Amino acid sequence: MSHSPLWRPEGLRLKTLYQSSDVEGLEHLHSLPGKAPFVRGPYASMYLQKPWTVRQYTGFAGAEASNQRLRQRLAEGATGLSLAFDLPTHRGYDSSDPHWQADVGKAGVAIDSVEDMIELLDGIALDQVSVSLTMNGAVLPVLAAFIVAAQESGVAPERLSGTIQNDILKEFMVRNTYIFAPKPSMQITLDVISYLNEHVPRFNPISVSGYHFQEAGADTVLELALTLINARTYAEQVQNNGLDVQRFCERISFFFGIGSDFFSEVAKCRAARLLWWEITRDLGVTLDKGQALRMHCQTSGWSLSAQDPLNNVVRTTVQAMAAVFGGTQSLHTNAWDEALTLPSEASSRLASNTQHILQQETGLCDVVDPWAGSYMMEALTAQLAQQARLQMAEIDALGGVFQAIESGAINRAIHHQAMATQARLDSGIARRVAANEPAQEPVTPVDSQALRARQGQRLNRLRLKRDNARVEAQLHSITECARSGQGNLLENTVAAISARATLGECTQALEKVWPRFRQGLDFSVGHYGPSMSQQPDWAIVAQRLSTFVAQSGRRPRILLSKLGQDGHDRGIRLMAAALADAGFEVRLLPLFQTPAQVLDVLDDADLPDLIGVSSLAGAHTELLTELLGLLNQRRIDVPLVVGGIIPQADVRLLLQRGVKACFGPGQEVAQMVGQLIDLLHVA
Repeated sequence: MSHSPLWRPEGLRLKTLYQSSDVEGLEHLHSLPGKAPFVRGPYASMYLQKPWTVRQYTGFAGAEASNQRLRQRLAEGATGLSLAFDLPTHRGYDSSDPHWQADVGKAGVAIDSVEDMIELLDGIALDQVSVSLTMNGAVLPVLAAFIVAAQESGVAPERLSGTIQNDILKEFMVRNTYIFAPKPSMQITLDVISYLNEHVPRFNPISVSGYHFQEAGADTVLELALTLINARTYAEQVQNNGLDVQRFCERISFFFGIGSDFFSEVAKCRAARLLWWEITRDLGVTLDKGQALRMHCQTSGWSLSAQDPLNNVVRTTVQAMAAVFGGTQSLHTNAWDEALTLPSEASSRLASNTQHILQQETGLCDVVDPWAGSYMMEALTAQLAQQARLQMAEIDALGGVFQAIESGAINRAIHHQAMATQARLDSGIARRVAANEPAQEPVTPVDSQALRARQGQRLNRLRLKRDNARVEAQLHSITECARSGQGNLLENTVAAISARATLGECTQALEKVWPRFRQGLDFSVGHYGPSMSQQPDWAIVAQRLSTFVAQSGRRPRILLSKLGQDGHDRGIRLMAAALADAGFEVRLLPLFQTPAQVLDVLDDADLPDLIGVSSLAGAHTELLTELLGLLNQRRIDVPLVVGGIIPQADVRLLLQRGVKACFGPGQEVAQMVGQLIDLLHVA
């Protein structure tokens, strides 16, 4: 299939030539920056007086190491900080929890108590530097620890500035770092908004994220529609609960992913401001500050390739320029080696310097909204906005966001678009410039054993020094607040954290009323395979599987699982769908499995032919080694394979230990299926 230069994300088609007739009748065409409908930017001067904030996402291992990296970011010119937390922290577990220790410190910093937060923020002027906290599920103890750590360092809550993500709706749609069911989770979100309004007035109480929709597979239109309808839902909930919607809208922020489709990404940012103006106007918001959408952007993680990874520098730079042309207020640029491992210091510095070069050497800050008046850009902005309105209307017709989450409609839509995107890449309609072999890059892994030992020691000392009766009383207050609905959950959690309760203990106090929410993973058949039916490689694997069926009298069976606390499910759901379309019998386990739980589902009388594990969070070596050991103990001889972001040094180690194949980012699906068929010993 030939490559079409006109291909765009689903629903968007660019013309080869735009003329004045394409913008006739567009109401926003003659608007000004800083004026409704804010298409041209939320501020009149935009970057002329103050460039966008360089806000690099940072956090790994323990608080001490992350503190050093944060200080380095500030020394390199960062004008704001964005904190990344590890997965046990996101999901409300202490580092000492025996089930999830493999994930400690792997994809962010481990925070177990206010003592860790104090160490993380040591020497950082919190009354001068704005801090973004990417936290949703465990928002109460993490935000409480931040507030208490600031207070104990001499910075009063009213002097703190920054943003807490607190966007729980998208967790049920894509990222899956939820803890409780949607209804109690929304109560937590509202309590955070209420508390910050009263006590931490300069801290934005929510950042509504579209980034994770794009990373999970949503196209530009769907990302825009889901982000804006989630924001509208939060605003409606605020109104329904008697909070000031004008004030809420003045302090809400947005977070968009920026991919490589340059024109549509610029238009998306402009269309987002138009749509938010319409939404706030309909909600009765009248002041410009509440009607003007302000955003943070991050370049695309899923677009990075493990093959020829230095090409990622160019991808990130182009994506960063799209965010700037779109009028972002702050920006994170990804490091070029993120498809291989956690970023190195050198790659992180280059990612940050990419923004400084754009600010200081290119003249991009000298003109406000330079794309204004472009026939193409104005028409595309209007087209994006209209298609997003239609998709929002479809969700409304389903009964709204909560009903669409419960029915799985949003989850399925994103899954289908992810499959369509992968099929375009695999068939050559969309191209990715790269060699065939992944780079051999040295990495510095996190010393998990030492970190866990350190965290365990810190927790033991904390429990020995604190007043345990006081802690128990404060934890009981959290439980009763959740049970009765009286009081504010964040206020109670601040008191508990101040008394030296741990993050896990605060979560357990809520679990006494609200059990942990669990939902299964599903996948759709009949979407990926048909779109690949004309591709020779796909026809070959389908024929080879037909040979297996003819020889064995059944389809080959594969068991697929995510291990640990990693909730990113785009890859494993896509592979499940593709394998089913190719001819496998696929069983996909729910998220958050331990190796022992995977072993428990195996039936000695009806074993799968293959076991596949997806890993994106750095805990692959420990978790797979444990699973291999358990399989050997049971004398189960089933080939184990893994896919994800796995450094080459770890690939060699895993292969030595018995893993049969390792698949990295950028590999074509048909090639992976072919390698799996090889393990079945099919001709």
